[in-house]
Amino acid sequence: MKILQLISLSLSFVFLAVVSCSNSEKKSEQSTQADIKYLALGDSYTIGESVAATQNFPFQLQDTLAKSTNSTVDYKIIARTGWTTTNLLNAIENENPATDYDLVTLLIGVNNQFQGKPFSLYEQEFLDLLNKAIALASGNKDRVIVVSIPDYAFTPFGQKREDPKKISAEIDQYNAFAAQIATENGVLFQNITDITRRGLTDPSLVANDGLHPSGKAYQLFVDRLFQKALSVID
Repeated sequence: MKILQLISLSLSFVFLAVVSCSNSEKKSEQSTQADIKYLALGDSYTIGESVAATQNFPFQLQDTLAKSTNSTVDYKIIARTGWTTTNLLNAIENENPATDYDLVTLLIGVNNQFQGKPFSLYEQEFLDLLNKAIALASGNKDRVIVVSIPDYAFTPFGQKREDPKKISAEIDQYNAFAAQIATENGVLFQNITDITRRGLTDPSLVANDGLHPSGKAYQLFVDRLFQKALSVID
């Protein structure tokens, strides 16, 4: 009888230990849940081609937000070098990300211009992407920021192209449309293009590949984006 009682007590202790461990794990999971969720959509200018992962603008933005608000930030990037609006739309469809982001940034279009895609394609697909960005931000347009396209004409690579002035004119066309659509839909728009147009007079703003922005340039992007991003998460 005593043996049975001892076995029963031992099993009780094991059960309590398992339950306690399970509860601790749940508490641990809850405690590590991020305060802010940020999604960055784009192309090479978002992923940060030719700079360290800690130098692209999404990382620098989430890091600045985390430090300034004393919060934890979970950030995700859906972007790849060479992506057009079509590629980004397909990637979002394939990845099927969550729809509860507190902040979403959208920077896309340079590869449409570079690859000579019809501007009408951008007009159609940018609006589609903006609507997807809003949907991924819990359907809240106030949580989305559209970022203007950098101007690669003001880089060593761009200067070797046949007509750098034509590049800039077309980038202006893309940005004007993006700004108009963002405004019409009540979405924040942030211009950073002029920063990249200092690339010839200040080579430190260009990455080592002679084409993409440097970590320093991305920090300047973040300096402009920060207040808008802060107002979004507040």
